[in-house]
Amino acid sequence: MSFAPAFGGGLLIGCAVALLLLVNGRIAGVSGQFAQALGIGADYAPNALAFILGLPLGAALMGALHPSPPITISHSMPLLAAAGLLVGFGTRLGSGCTSGHGVCGMARLSSRSIAATLAFMASGALTVFVVRHLAGG
Repeated sequence: MSFAPAFGGGLLIGCAVALLLLVNGRIAGVSGQFAQALGIGADYAPNALAFILGLPLGAALMGALHPSPPITISHSMPLLAAAGLLVGFGTRLGSGCTSGHGVCGMARLSSRSIAATLAFMASGALTVFVVRHLAGG
């Protein structure tokens, strides 16, 4: 299996966030862009809407060009919805999401972003351990 697609994707993400920071002076955190696209807690910005729409459209384009194996969802929709709400709450509580802290903040050596990234990575690892090994999932 080649690492080229992952490397190319990472390179494109890095260029996109650097360009957004240079051109608009904005961090490319998805939660912040989403809030701006909807005008929630921030002024509406059409470029934020383009950014948010580009995420699923880019994924759909790549999926059409390079089909991947089928994805099976094995948990209930209420559980997934609850997990999504917890992620959204954590995003607001932590003043940013994984993309803002993990990609942009860590690149700027922000101590707050490094702490946030360590916290959500540790939480994710702990959750997987509990679900797979202690809860029998």
